[in-house]
Amino acid sequence: MRLQATRAYCTRPARTFRFFDMRAFAWFFGLILLCLLIMGAVAYPAWLLVHPHYDAPFHRIASRVGQLVLFIGLVLVARRLGVADKASFGYGLPRRQFIPELLKALGIGIATMLPIILIMGLLGVRVWKGGVAPSLEMLANTALKGLLTGIAVAFIEETFLRGAMFTAIARESGARLAIVLTALVYSAAHFIARYRIPPEAVQWDSGLDLLAGTLRMFADPLAIGDAFISLFAVGVLLAMVRATTGNIAACIGLHAGWVWVITFARQAAEPNDASPLRFLVSQFDGVVGWLVLAWTVLIGLLLHRLYTRRNALAGRTAP
Repeated sequence: MRLQATRAYCTRPARTFRFFDMRAFAWFFGLILLCLLIMGAVAYPAWLLVHPHYDAPFHRIASRVGQLVLFIGLVLVARRLGVADKASFGYGLPRRQFIPELLKALGIGIATMLPIILIMGLLGVRVWKGGVAPSLEMLANTALKGLLTGIAVAFIEETFLRGAMFTAIARESGARLAIVLTALVYSAAHFIARYRIPPEAVQWDSGLDLLAGTLRMFADPLAIGDAFISLFAVGVLLAMVRATTGNIAACIGLHAGWVWVITFARQAAEPNDASPLRFLVSQFDGVVGWLVLAWTVLIGLLLHRLYTRRNALAGRTAP
């Protein structure tokens, strides 16, 4: 089977781009705004129900509410836009090909993220927490947690962004605009529900405070600019892989591998504020930033070439 056959977004010719033709993007953007509003309204009741039984921070419970609403809304919007089939969601590749492709990309994701984390350590911009290397027990626990987190995050985000949203926008306005818009949403999503509210400060309007805190982050673009641009570049890279392969198998694998390594980095090390090179990693999370941006551009060129060649080879060898 030719990999090109899975490019559901290419089944219709793209129109000449006009702003008032961005109806597909408007549907998804409206869905995101609706999820944020519902999250703000329902976060406190959800906290009252969940927190006595599950010791999770308020922002995490709120984000889970938003994800649930987003999942329900995604199904409805996908049906409305005619992208509710497997191929449009990025799962058009047969399972016997999809899973191996995902696992290969998982290995590539780990292999491409490890060097930049090591470079951060060599440059002294990240150091062991407390000045002590992690124990084997901690590494083992983090390995399982990081893998599960990476796979869950990758499946959710790739199905929404590089799956249905990418397909709908690409059909309407072309793959290039789909790459840019999904990358913008991908980057912005990392700043949602990151505002922290201590448990003792949670009250009936904390959901609105959470949204207000998120908006205040965007109101100071210089404070988050390095992180936002870095994440945007990662989103572009993943969308280019999606456009090249025609499915999200490799996107899921790459994404999961990167999250897995970053989970280790966050659990075991912390930013070194005393380092003169501290500016290379953001204040946002101490990982993404100018250093990751440069690395993303480099590996992006290599990965785009890799998947373009593999796709061309698969097309030549297919019966």
